Amino acid sequence: DDHRGGGYGDRRDDRRDERRDDRRDDRGGFRRDDSRGDRGGFRGRDDRGGRGPRRDDRGGRPGGFRGRDDRRDDRRGGGRFRDERDRDRDRDRDREPIKRLPIPEDVTGDEIDKDVRQELQSLPKTLAEDVAKNLVMVARLIDEDPEGAYGYSKVALRLASRVAAVREAAGFAAYANQKYSEALAEFRAARRMTGTVELWPVMADCERGLGRPEKTLDMAGAPEVHKLDKAGQVEMRLVAAGARRDMGQLDAAIVTLQSPELASNSVQPWTARLRYAYADALLAAGREGEAREWFAKAVEADRDGSTDASDRLAELDGVEFVDALDESESETEGEPGNASQKDDGDED
Repeated sequence: DDHRGGGYGDRRDDRRDERRDDRRDDRGGFRRDDSRGDRGGFRGRDDRGGRGPRRDDRGGRPGGFRGRDDRRDDRRGGGRFRDERDRDRDRDRDREPIKRLPIPEDVTGDEIDKDVRQELQSLPKTLAEDVAKNLVMVARLIDEDPEGAYGYSKVALRLASRVAAVREAAGFAAYANQKYSEALAEFRAARRMTGTVELWPVMADCERGLGRPEKTLDMAGAPEVHKLDKAGQVEMRLVAAGARRDMGQLDAAIVTLQSPELASNSVQPWTARLRYAYADALLAAGREGEAREWFAKAVEADRDGSTDASDRLAELDGVEFVDALDESESETEGEPGNASQKDDGDED
């Protein structure tokens, strides 16, 4: 399985190393805007500038799924065979009993986005309310408890697998848990239902997670990219740069990130992460002076703390971070009471 389980390392330097392995901020983040709160649904690609589902994604290296089935999907490139497998999977899912999960009393289902609510109007009223509550739980949990969010997404999927918003939410929940093959299948299903291209960057990032950066770059050059809005195009650039880094092409990653959006002095939802990714790529290429400059620029643009640019900048300036837990343990060991207990044991 894949990745979002463990959180970043406790130590700052450990976290930095893990971040480079995970390509945390060298790619598209696919985060929900914090202002979206607990609203169910993952619509609106301008929300990429905030926090939310992203493939860092808590404690493992991308590329966990490299199974034969995944490679076969890649060779076929979609089409009839994959559609048939998707339909078979849907039929199998429909036969499974629904395993309900508890819904907190404060969740009413009214919190969902209006466009998602509109999609749910195709369902019977009681069923729509049930699905809405589960989608709210997905959105509420996906950052802090991705496994929990995944569970609620499976309930919503079992209840309403033919609703695009449900497939999209299931895709993001799978993505947040590093289940990239499953996420990709759900995103493809949502895209077939809506006919839109807004999920193209996160689909490309799933290919990265599956260890197929070449496929990611193919998608970055596809006609669909030209149909994306500005936020989507920036996201695609971040994903493509990450794929270059996966392939060890640091200079190409740096060039990929160079763009009018990077050079602009105006702060947009994506500015902090774009500058951060550029700084991180520069640092990986050994260009520390330039990296420091761009981490500082990322700090200026990071108004909501969506990156740890300030920590990275401090590290470059020689500031050492001490693990608070280790420090407290050391203090406890040094307390007089503990010392006397040790002495008593020695006397025995």
